[in-house]
Amino acid sequence: MKSDATTLPRTYLFVPGTRPERFAKALASGADAVILDLEDAVAADDKATARSAIAIWLASASNEDRSRIVVRINDAESTWFADDLSAMREAGVTAVLLPKAESAEQIAATRAALPGATVLALIESARGVARVDSVASAGASRLVFGTLDFALDLDMDISTDASGLACAASRIAIASRVAGLPAPVAGVTPQLDDEARLLADLAEARRHGFGAKLCIHPRQVLAIHAALRPDADALDWARRVLIADAASPGAARLDGRMVDRPVVLQAQRTLALARD
Repeated sequence: MKSDATTLPRTYLFVPGTRPERFAKALASGADAVILDLEDAVAADDKATARSAIAIWLASASNEDRSRIVVRINDAESTWFADDLSAMREAGVTAVLLPKAESAEQIAATRAALPGATVLALIESARGVARVDSVASAGASRLVFGTLDFALDLDMDISTDASGLACAASRIAIASRVAGLPAPVAGVTPQLDDEARLLADLAEARRHGFGAKLCIHPRQVLAIHAALRPDADALDWARRVLIADAASPGAARLDGRMVDRPVVLQAQRTLALARD
């Protein structure tokens, strides 16, 4: 899984593990990463079939395609957890998404069963948020906010107003920063034909320090990438900041504003985000 600042995934697109004919299409959608799902999208009687489908597909996939794959396994308290870990280890999976992450022990158990694999922790319950600091510091590679399940856990209606997620979102973002993890991943927007809602959800997540988003349909991917890409004015400002700083390091002024180190770092970050 890509992990440096300029190639860190911005979008993670879900695909049911029972639909291998969609795996390549999902990769071709432009999503930075594709999540092959063994959990919510797969019925109890189909878990073994989904594991097998994923393993067979991975066996013939290119290294580049494999590097963009994350498998969402079933949670640590489920009856399928051990079988998922065994199957994914045999398949050589390099990244998994652990749902209902609520303790450091769950992260440790997953990492121990999948040596060398990265573990994304899906925080989607009140208990997970309450323990998010220990989860973040236990070896997770990135935190992901499961907003729908979190809202269900708290009996919260977020269909028209998601402001109730703010406290948990802030805790997840702060825990990520303290643990030295990348900016966390925002939850899904289930309204498939409402780009305004998709972008509003993304903007709210960005205000809380999130840097990526889960997707449930390919059409959401490019809209998110475009929204995360700095516009021409922002790029022009960033370039002028760096020029001013180079001409007068530590004492530059631009548009009546002092160009200090945080401003320079923000300009560098803005330019780094200008990718396709």
